[in-house]
Amino acid sequence: MKYTSLLIALLFANVLFAQDKDIVINKVVAVVGSNLILQSDIEAEYVQYLAQGNEPSADIKCSILEELLFQKLLVNQAELDSVEVSEGQVEQELDQRIRYFVAQIGSEQKLEEYYGKTIMQIKNDFKDEVRKLLLARTMKAKITSDIKVTPSDVRTYFNSIPVDSLPFINSEVEIAQIVKTPPISDAEKKYVKEKLDALRDRIMRGEDFATLAVLYSEDPGSAKNSGELGFVKRNELVPEFAAEAFTLKGKEVSRVVETQFGFHIIQLIERRGEEVNVRHILLSPKTNSSDLLKAQLEVDSIRGLITAGKYTFAEAAQKFSDDKETKYNNGLMINPSTGTTRFEMDELDPQLFFIIDKMAVDEISNPVKLMGTDNKASYRIVQLKTRSTPHKANLKDDYQRVQQIALVQKQNKEVDKWIQKKVNTTYIRIDEQLANCKFTHTWKADEKTERIK
Repeated sequence: MKYTSLLIALLFANVLFAQDKDIVINKVVAVVGSNLILQSDIEAEYVQYLAQGNEPSADIKCSILEELLFQKLLVNQAELDSVEVSEGQVEQELDQRIRYFVAQIGSEQKLEEYYGKTIMQIKNDFKDEVRKLLLARTMKAKITSDIKVTPSDVRTYFNSIPVDSLPFINSEVEIAQIVKTPPISDAEKKYVKEKLDALRDRIMRGEDFATLAVLYSEDPGSAKNSGELGFVKRNELVPEFAAEAFTLKGKEVSRVVETQFGFHIIQLIERRGEEVNVRHILLSPKTNSSDLLKAQLEVDSIRGLITAGKYTFAEAAQKFSDDKETKYNNGLMINPSTGTTRFEMDELDPQLFFIIDKMAVDEISNPVKLMGTDNKASYRIVQLKTRSTPHKANLKDDYQRVQQIALVQKQNKEVDKWIQKKVNTTYIRIDEQLANCKFTHTWKADEKTERIK
């Protein structure tokens, strides 16, 4: 059974139905264990379906209901098995969805105006729903955690696909890089620490930490939320930040703390056992122009050594690169979405896209300035290792992709078996008006399943 995230529709479309009661008269249409499915849940997902440009269809509502039944079955079992998700996971998921809808509607202000609530209130309203969705995701991962595929499985799966049904693979590239990140000067670090100390003094004299976080913090993820991170566990924070955050008491404000991202001051909001909710102000020291020029000249020199044949690109990456994630991988970048070294062009950072787009295979770029994930400027050279042409899938060029699809197919079969097993041992009620739905799985009435009259 295909498992799709219902969060995008349910997280916000339910608010729409709550605001306009003429759209739908809400009622319970199904029960799975102690979890309810409402008519508005189905309508919200249907609105999302239509918003994606699809044609109206009566059958799609039955498909939506089946997805919801599956989700609630997962949640029910997760609750029985005492599966847990952290506050940090919930906050991260909420932040991701908020960013998505802000991008869709144009700004946080427009989103708040539309729903008549602050971002924090919107997040709080849907925290429980998000937690359940994460429970479902975690439970599904638990069901499929032991599923593996062998090379024989991959070949069998590939050979089962009709030739005229083989997927078309877009052009993909593999890219290696050598990075030089110049050090931050002591003078710049001192300047930033003094600036944070001055902000801390203002807070200690009575100014509001949250307001100053909005005005001055350079953390794009939390500044707009008054510096607040939400509840997180110790291992979800970088060590230096965690060590300070977990020693704070009351509404105490920390000393200046240095991490890989820069310098912080932290204020405790609340602690619950081994989780804390804090707000912080981050200031990142900037690299001066002379150090950047030095890094540029250094990578240009490394490029010269490679083109002169003194090192291969892979050897030079291991010897000279400052990027820990790629230097011991022959300089090859890893696609975070797939875990492979292959990227479709539209998956690349825009800056990198325009560099790679006009390069030939094995060509090495001139030094380019790019920003890292830690918001630090660096100079790097990149090499285009491979560029595939668009083609129909084959085992030689696309083994990893086919392997992943074969794994998903095998996982889906295991999930299908799990569903049928749990349906027979779980209390399920379905509205009789939906009795004619044609489901993929059997959710029929028996001694454990009944129709809502």
